[in-house]
Amino acid sequence: MILVELRKLYRRPRTLVSLALLCGLPLAVAILLATTRIGTAAGQGPAFLSAVLNNGSLFPAAALAIVLPLFLPVAVAIVGGDAVAGEASAGMLRYLVARPVGRTRLLLAKLVSIMVYVLGAVVAVVLTGYVIGMIFFPVQPGAEVVTSVSGPALSPQQVTLRIGAAMVYIALSMLGVGAIALFLSTVSDSSLGATLGALAALVASQLFTALDAATAIRPYLPTRYWLAWIDFFREPVLWRDIERGLGLQLVYVVVFLGLAWANFATKDVTS
Repeated sequence: MILVELRKLYRRPRTLVSLALLCGLPLAVAILLATTRIGTAAGQGPAFLSAVLNNGSLFPAAALAIVLPLFLPVAVAIVGGDAVAGEASAGMLRYLVARPVGRTRLLLAKLVSIMVYVLGAVVAVVLTGYVIGMIFFPVQPGAEVVTSVSGPALSPQQVTLRIGAAMVYIALSMLGVGAIALFLSTVSDSSLGATLGALAALVASQLFTALDAATAIRPYLPTRYWLAWIDFFREPVLWRDIERGLGLQLVYVVVFLGLAWANFATKDVTS
């Protein structure tokens, strides 16, 4: 069942288009940087964009910073919102649930396909970023050792390991988005409506995160700890926000998957 869902996912043109756009955006930024040789000021713009001018091995981290705030969550929301509602609107859902598969198993297969998509998207962005970085920004003499966000130097091996850790953290952070979108996909027969609902929740979370009046609820917002992956590039690593971010995403995944299962298991599928 999982293999069937994965085949369906990666045969859809929108999946391939979303991956191409996610990888194409860092390429466009790299071309601009290579042409102008102008980075960003400290504390402004995506992380590491200034550092990549002298060391392209950091461009995978910069690529993650470029796609994370908006484009990656949007792609995940589209895939999650289409998981159930897309087949309902196409009239395929009733045939799926009529087969001796079971609704719980079908929902788990949808979840696994979303997880594979998230991980594949993050890996694609990082690999593309590495190739782009090596082509446009060769490592300059004396720039092999990278200065961490907190000051001490990081060796190339440490940078590689921390980029890997950032990939895992970002992928897990996106599972909360996928769970919200999957739940809304079981509620609506419109994939567009489910996607827009998930995006509205994320936009509201970003707004409340920046709002001083929302200080009391800020630690519980799904987007609150998305940027905590940058703490992997401190020396030593600051684990507090990373651990809180993972714990928060686990809560969102459990809650919204439970709601999705409760709704889908009892849903009267007529479309």
